[in-house]
Amino acid sequence: MPNVIAKFKERRQNRPLILMGEAVDVESGARSQARYPWEGDVLLNFDALENALDYAFIHLGIDTPIIEHPVFMTERLASPLHSRALTSELLFELYSVPSLAYGVDSAMSFYHNNLPSPPVPFTTDGIVVSFNTASTSIIPILAGKGLMSHAKRIPWGATQANEYLLKLIQLKYPTFPTRVTTAQTNWLFQNLCEFSVDYTGLLRTLKDPAQMRAHEKILQFPFSAPTTEEKTEEEIQRIAERRREQGRKLQELAAKAREEKFQKKESDLQYLTTLRERREEENKKDWANTLREEGFDNDAALDGAIKKLEGHVKKARKKDTDGDEMQEEPPSFPLVDVPDDELDEEGLKEKKKQRLMKAGYDARERARKEKEREREEREAGERKEEEAREQDLGGWANKLRREHEAIITKIKERGRRRAELSDRKSAAAQARMKSIANLAADERVPKRKRKMGTEDMFGADDADWAIYRKINIAAESSDEEEDLVSLQTVEQKLLAYDPTFTLEHTHASLTSQRSALMQAFRPQYDEGNVEGKSRIHLNVERWRVCEAWFSPSMAGVDCAGLGEVLQNILGRFSDAEKGRLVSNVFVTGGPSQLKGLTSRLHSSLRPILPPEMPLQIVRAADPFNDAWRGMADFAKTDEFSKVSVTKAEYEEWGGERIKRWWGGNWNSSVQM
Repeated sequence: MPNVIAKFKERRQNRPLILMGEAVDVESGARSQARYPWEGDVLLNFDALENALDYAFIHLGIDTPIIEHPVFMTERLASPLHSRALTSELLFELYSVPSLAYGVDSAMSFYHNNLPSPPVPFTTDGIVVSFNTASTSIIPILAGKGLMSHAKRIPWGATQANEYLLKLIQLKYPTFPTRVTTAQTNWLFQNLCEFSVDYTGLLRTLKDPAQMRAHEKILQFPFSAPTTEEKTEEEIQRIAERRREQGRKLQELAAKAREEKFQKKESDLQYLTTLRERREEENKKDWANTLREEGFDNDAALDGAIKKLEGHVKKARKKDTDGDEMQEEPPSFPLVDVPDDELDEEGLKEKKKQRLMKAGYDARERARKEKEREREEREAGERKEEEAREQDLGGWANKLRREHEAIITKIKERGRRRAELSDRKSAAAQARMKSIANLAADERVPKRKRKMGTEDMFGADDADWAIYRKINIAAESSDEEEDLVSLQTVEQKLLAYDPTFTLEHTHASLTSQRSALMQAFRPQYDEGNVEGKSRIHLNVERWRVCEAWFSPSMAGVDCAGLGEVLQNILGRFSDAEKGRLVSNVFVTGGPSQLKGLTSRLHSSLRPILPPEMPLQIVRAADPFNDAWRGMADFAKTDEFSKVSVTKAEYEEWGGERIKRWWGGNWNSSVQM
């Protein structure tokens, strides 16, 4: 059960509650109020410790105002003295315990697993490697005495490993649809992670995608599959009929709108024709006023509007009768060939306008004929290519494949050059900087004019733009665009006629396809595959998290690894004492149950020991509870009363009172 406390106010009955352990996860509102007595290995929240002690005593059946039993508590290696003093004050002042003793948990676990059967003095040798919640401690023990002055502690434990695994998963799956909790990563850490004997060699093995897939573990998280509502045949027919009815209505509305538009144009044409007939009946001044009132500047504007309306009406009538658009008739420009001296001022203006209109019409005709010529050439080329394809399909396909490969090679060369230019130490980047320096020192423009800024000669020569394209990395050349268009055309032909050329061989597929190793490291699923996107593939992370105990720097912790610390501790003893220690390397704590730990410790210790020196690594029988069993065994001995601080001694000396003994943080080997 996790040692966590939460003060929570229950809404239904409006009463305050104190939740302990797993009960905190039951109430969602209590999770934000959760507090741990310890932060790492340091006791900071004494209110939470008091609540935890109340919970423990009540579940032990001790429901009295004071505690009449001696208390034996464990503590981590090198715990701060002020934390012990405040804990002693809490137990003596609040619970009135008769005596209190402290012991290092890993030493108590070692005591229980090496306790001789008859009640004889404890004189076992060994070195304890304890994998704790927030740290890992190494304690040498000679003749049953813990040498705390030679002990070491690494600031890496199960909590840090769990957080490290969570960060690796979040980095690997930044858009994972489900929130991965610490409880889930804790389960993953305890059940799927393991130590590797040779982590570097393992990485070399996992470079093979097949090996990585063979070693991965796949976890399927809950997901909601998209539901599609199936319609009956009657509903489908009803929807189709409704759409056809809507289409008919839209067609009727469109026909009605076209008819109204046509009638409006006919009425406008009739009105303007009647208006033009009045030109012969009115004098020049009245006719000019009439044109001005109708919005026309002169007779030419009126004639142009009438001609335009006649064309629209004629085209609409032709479309209604034949069902197709009328072919455009070539316009006439009668004033273009008339000499200027035969025209008045209005005629000259109209001639200039017709000349511009004729130039535009001629340009459009030339463009149309050019398109016709290109279309004929393209059709001729397609016919020739089709004949070649029908005569020799293999040769035609091989020719296109070589062309396809050549274009892809050109595109890759451009990408490689961009990559080289991004590296300032490459030869291409240095040549680019040399070109820029030469441009800066260009002497074609006099110095006086360059200062005044009156003349800029850049662009006067085509070589300037060639240099610009050479030094500008981001500038895309027209050749690249043409290559992409040609590549797409070649791929479409190969996909249509070459059965051996599939979508996987196209440039888009090759550029977007991830490498086989990356695909094995994190498989990609289709956009609509909700089930696949809710999976976590663990492969390298299974060993990387555990490797942090031997290389904490890979997780961002600046300290020595477990193998280096063991070598440092063993180096302080003589060969005889070292042999006594390594003959019983005792590992305990929850993470000691992970696979491969004993093999990894053996591979780390064996090279630093003499070949003839025996090495034995032993795991605790019950790493989670052996510390409590060792405390229970030690509490039955006469030595327990000698290492306990009584209430009278506390009242005389205060909470800082310490008794040195072999299983505590302070023993006879420590200089105070």
